[in-house]
Amino acid sequence: MAPRVDAKRSTPGLTIPGRARPWGQVETLPSGELRARYTGPDGKRYTAARLFDALVDAHAWLREQYRAIQDERWTSDAAASAQEHRGRTLGQYAGVWLDTRLNRNGGALRPRTRAEYERLLGGALAGLTGQPLRSITADKVHRWYRDQLETGHTTQAARAYQLLNAICKTALQQKLIAENPCGIRGAGSASTGKKVEPPTPIELEKIVNAITPRYKAAVIIAAWAGTRYGELTELRRKDISIVREGRTTTGIVVNVSRGVTNTTGKGFIVGPTKSAAGVRSIALPPHIFEPVLDHLKKYVADFPESLLFPGADGVSHLAQTAFYKHWDNARKAAGRGDMPFHALRHFGLTRYAQTGATLREIQERAGHATVAAAMRYQHAAGRDEELAHRMSELATVTNHTRAGRDRRKTERKTR
Repeated sequence: MAPRVDAKRSTPGLTIPGRARPWGQVETLPSGELRARYTGPDGKRYTAARLFDALVDAHAWLREQYRAIQDERWTSDAAASAQEHRGRTLGQYAGVWLDTRLNRNGGALRPRTRAEYERLLGGALAGLTGQPLRSITADKVHRWYRDQLETGHTTQAARAYQLLNAICKTALQQKLIAENPCGIRGAGSASTGKKVEPPTPIELEKIVNAITPRYKAAVIIAAWAGTRYGELTELRRKDISIVREGRTTTGIVVNVSRGVTNTTGKGFIVGPTKSAAGVRSIALPPHIFEPVLDHLKKYVADFPESLLFPGADGVSHLAQTAFYKHWDNARKAAGRGDMPFHALRHFGLTRYAQTGATLREIQERAGHATVAAAMRYQHAAGRDEELAHRMSELATVTNHTRAGRDRRKTERKTR
């Protein structure tokens, strides 16, 4: 009869100078991974929250626990808390991660951001969330990512990968996993390759003429001020500054300081702008003064808190789904059924750039935190032929300058 083979075997614990016996215990599991344990000052047994690949790493963890006990830094609560992480699934850990994750401004995740992360965890990442966090290997992530790409939803796959990578980075920092399994180069930057094409001036005019009258100003402001949808639909009468000289309007400024999001189960939530840079004052060009003033007169109640573009009840915020019923008809009338509302922001910032505005000025008008973000809104807008003509003009000037210089040089030689 063949001898029985144990499912796991013990190896020596940590050798401590002055101690007759090794401290702690290290077990080799069938997978080849090592599990470290020790008995705490309270007589209870504690296990490392993660498994180790090398004995030296298991011993390093035991040494850290031993020193904590000797230095009186060790507490049973901290040890028990670390042990609780050991059997946590990715989904369970992700729930804690969402609760404690901070945005770039040091605040909690914005409602829409959190809702998007929860959607990805319940959708694209659902195949991994039920697995123990420490069991998710690079090979599993590769197979998962390949399956995601095969669905054809490359942008969603990239966003899900970015989220998984961020979660695993935090787990690694907390020493809950030995390494980050997300190592696929370029996986977080994949996209559909679709470019947002802003409307031409003629297409924009057709959209403005075709859309429901009470939303004409919404399209005009979005196009010429470059506001985001959440900023636009949170604008109130108090946010519009009108400068007059006598009866003549000489300036209209849109003051953006808030935004609104609409998330499932939570409804409309008014909060700060996307970033601190989003708080800004945007001067409108004079040619749109008339439709904006007309909108204020016809559709906005005469109270500071009155929304410029409320929902059907005249009080609540305008849901994007409700607005899109009107937007869809208007963009189709312009022959641009493919165009998202956000393309109006591209239009406004591109036109602003064509006036000669610097990148810094474009960044401030757009409310971007970085110049790199502002660069995404630079479109050629069909100016190639015009710029080519300017090249010829410059070449002509250069040739004339050179010819004049040569002529003067010849005249000096003949004197």
